[in-house]
Amino acid sequence: MAIAHNYEAQRRETFASFKGVKNLPATAMVEFVFFLEETDANWAGLEKELKAKGFKTQREEDGISLVASVGPIPVTPEAIWEKERLSTEIALRHDFYPDGWDLAE
Repeated sequence: MAIAHNYEAQRRETFASFKGVKNLPATAMVEFVFFLEETDANWAGLEKELKAKGFKTQREEDGISLVASVGPIPVTPEAIWEKERLSTEIALRHDFYPDGWDLAE
């Protein structure tokens, strides 16, 4: 069963994170973090589907989270939200939930 999720609140949070921020690069790799919702979450399915959409994936050492990176993409709220929405939809189908994004180092 898919996890209920408020995409509009997530979108507002992403757009709000840009307010007042200066000196952002024009493009960057962006990392989206996802955490297990269920202990039997489908890691392999999540990674396969994200990779098919152009994301690179890395399971974190904590054993409960995965980072999906994409880019370089434009560092704009619209471009980041597009990839955030796509990766969140995929993650929720595999029993993971979003925990934000960041520009890769």
